[in-house]
Amino acid sequence: SMSPFLEGVKVGKRGGDTVDAAEATKGKVTLLYFSAMWCPSCRQFTPKLVRWYKKMKEEGKNVEVILVSRDREEEDLLEYFNDHNGDWLHLQFGDPKIQEYLAHFEVPTIPALRVIREDGTVAVKEARNELTVSIT
Repeated sequence: SMSPFLEGVKVGKRGGDTVDAAEATKGKVTLLYFSAMWCPSCRQFTPKLVRWYKKMKEEGKNVEVILVSRDREEEDLLEYFNDHNGDWLHLQFGDPKIQEYLAHFEVPTIPALRVIREDGTVAVKEARNELTVSIT
């Protein structure tokens, strides 16, 4: 079933194209990555997530990551996404879903990583620790 909470949400890809988030994540384990370029601990964690994502893709795992950025300027978001993030997706700058997801998924601080099911319920509340273990 399509994720009702991702239905109709447009997400950006590397290179600037946009796709429908529900389509892009259909049948995949989806991780929402709450992060920002100005956040030092995010900058430390992002390369680990990139390595994990590459490893998952090489193993043929159906995973997708959506960056939910707390950057305050669009150019910061795009620079952070294009230069430092993996080849995944991002919510577009100024999308009201950013604030909605911060509240809904209870994200007081970043970086935060939520593994979500297709219906938008949380499968893993804070996946950073488990992920770090799986790649070291």
